[in-house]
Amino acid sequence: MSSVRENGRKLLAKTLGDDYLQRRDDSTNAFNAPLREFSETAAFGMIWSREGLEPKFRSMLCLAMLTALNRPHELEIHITSAVNNGCTVEEIRETLMHTVPYCGIPATLDSIKVAERVLTEKGLLPMDEGS
Repeated sequence: MSSVRENGRKLLAKTLGDDYLQRRDDSTNAFNAPLREFSETAAFGMIWSREGLEPKFRSMLCLAMLTALNRPHELEIHITSAVNNGCTVEEIRETLMHTVPYCGIPATLDSIKVAERVLTEKGLLPMDEGS
């Protein structure tokens, strides 16, 4: 395993947790292994590890981009990452609100629903929180 990939895996574990990395490893197979190796090396080992942007800011960028791409499964993972990287509930909400004029109301609504579920499951958002 290359040192870039090893560093990527360490950052992945730090960002999403050892349990996440273990579940990922346990579900890796011959079909998905090349993509997982690529994401560990390129996304985390080469991009997330760069200096210049704090992990918290990188998380907010991911939330906005995943909203634009309408990728709820990845958004769910990156909401956890954002919390682990120090984003507050307000920062997550405001990042998603910032996507409304650029991505549209339907895309942002989908992302808000995912964020509400994940943040509620993490005990960060009361189930009965109003506006």
